[in-house]
Order: sequence, then C-alpha cells, then structure tokens
Amino acid sequence: MPYDLYIITDQRISLGRSHLEIAKAALVGGATVIQFRDKEMQDAEAIEVCRKIHQLTQQEGVPFIVNDRVEVAKIVGAEGVHLGQEDRPLSLAKKILGREKIIGVSAKTIEQAQKAVEEGADYLGVGPIYPTTTKPGADKALGVGRLKEIRGSVNIPLVAIGGIKEDNLEEVLKAGADGVAVISAVVSAPDITEACRRFRNKIESIKRCKA
Repeated sequence: MPYDLYIITDQRISLGRSHLEIAKAALVGGATVIQFRDKEMQDAEAIEVCRKIHQLTQQEGVPFIVNDRVEVAKIVGAEGVHLGQEDRPLSLAKKILGREKIIGVSAKTIEQAQKAVEEGADYLGVGPIYPTTTKPGADKALGVGRLKEIRGSVNIPLVAIGGIKEDNLEEVLKAGADGVAVISAVVSAPDITEACRRFRNKIESIKRCKA
C-alpha cells in the first residue's frame, strides 16, 4: 500500500468544504490514501458520506480508511480502519472486518509500536511529530528523534502525522517515515488539489534522492 501522501478529511478546518469535496480535490492532487475522520457525525450520516467517498477512491484505485468507526468501515466496504490508543482493540477490529483489511494504529512510544506490530497492525501512525492544533487536546510534539527510535524498533510502514508541512517534509522522510499524514496544510489550503500536488511532487523528489 502506498502511504506516501495520506490525507485525512476534516470539515472543521476546510473553509466550508465537505468531507466529500476534500476527498475529491485531494485525489485529483495525487493523494495515495484517504482517511475519513469525524468524531461528531452520527453513524447514519457517516455511512452515507463514506459510501460516496469510497466510490471516488475506488475509481482512482486509492485505499479508503475510516478513523475509529469499525462498523462504518465494514458497512461501506472500506479498505481499512485506523485505531487510536483509546479505541477498540486491534484484535476485535480484525474479527469484525476480516484479516484482509488494513488496520493502522497510532503509536507514540516504542512500546506502543511494538505491541501494535505483535497484534498484527499493518502500519503505524506516529505523532504528533510537530505541534498541531488540528486535534483538540493533542499530546506534546514527539519530534523526529522519537520517529527515528520507533523506525529502529519495528519493520512495518510508518506514517508521520502532526504539523507536517512542506518545509519539514524532508526531515520527516529522512527520519524514517514511509509517508506523511497531512490535515491542515492541505485541508485548510485555498486550493486543496494544488496543495496536494506540491506535497506529492516534493515527496517523490525526496524519495528519488534517497534511492
């Protein structure tokens, strides 16, 4: 699964654009993963929105991940789900979704990362790497040092999240991230598609230099 540019939808900071509009613009700009995240929307509405987003991602051949809501992910046939440390156990998510689905887990420490790997996580979301205002009550920034430590302790893909911008992108990828999860730098941009294009082009340029 190509984790390069992992876009998380967030209507609260999108200049009035819907989850569907964010996803559509991000896909045109080259997003390689789309995640639906909305902690407040009722399940019935989330199912309707996620079905529409999934239709778009399927047309583009891009994986669609649902944050936290395992049942919603199952109903809409999403490619996977992302679980935080406070969400339901990974083992239960696997039982509900089936073993072929992608399950990502948030990790802030080496211990959390290794536990998630042992339980069968497909990738880890590591962060917040830098200070972020996107997630209310977000933890203190971990820094790229912690990312390097986690990279050295596990062998599954790492997606860095939290305050990722174009000017710190290279630092994060060089620290061992396989991709970046971006919210505000894309979702709050006047032109989501153009913001995604710039990120995607820069990621590809950095990875070519590393190869």
